[in-house]
Amino acid sequence: MLTVEGLTTSYGAIEALRAVSFTVPDGSITAVLGANGAGKTTLLRSMTGLVKPRAGTVRYDGTDLLKLPVEDVVRHGVAHVPEGRSVVKELTIDENLRLGGLFRPDRADRRRALGEVYELFPQLTQRRRAAAFTLSGGESQMLAIGRALMSRPRVLLLDEPSLGLAPLVVGQIMRLLRDLTRSEQLTVLLVEQNARTALSIADQAVVLYLGQVVLADDARRVADDADLMHHYLGF
Repeated sequence: MLTVEGLTTSYGAIEALRAVSFTVPDGSITAVLGANGAGKTTLLRSMTGLVKPRAGTVRYDGTDLLKLPVEDVVRHGVAHVPEGRSVVKELTIDENLRLGGLFRPDRADRRRALGEVYELFPQLTQRRRAAAFTLSGGESQMLAIGRALMSRPRVLLLDEPSLGLAPLVVGQIMRLLRDLTRSEQLTVLLVEQNARTALSIADQAVVLYLGQVVLADDARRVADDADLMHHYLGF
């Protein structure tokens, strides 16, 4: 289980996260929801050490991730796909994917992981020698997720994977996440502006408002709470 306790992060005098606490059970999808400025992206960046929290712990498999160097977080089984589909645009699809598994010493396992990613994303297979800057938004997001999966994570942190994508592509990515958690016991923490899409595949939801957790509950109950959806999420 991934456990966040008392996570507090500030940007100067502005407190972006205030004593945020929640748990993410293994093999599940937890959606982190909230309006713009709620602290969703800061939460993921704080959990992986890209932003240094002022207080709190993030524990997985008995280890406080905040005490690890940033580069060791992925070695501990936690991969982060940031907002904006950050891929190395000058490199090919194949080179980008191989970067994701470089730290793993088992070359045979790296080759297996590469084959598995291409099986998940056949669109990438057809263009594996193409430079990343030639990809569509949907293909770039698939590449970013695929590169994270090359590290064989047990926990995947995803920041706004549907941003700017066509509904058909969003549906494909969401189904993939659901299938991965069911078949491989991958644990997913999904930050999404599109609350209805996230709740359709999530097991539980955490709602942030001005840097604080205002609700952590079953995803279906959150989706069915019209007052909450309107007040905190704008639906």
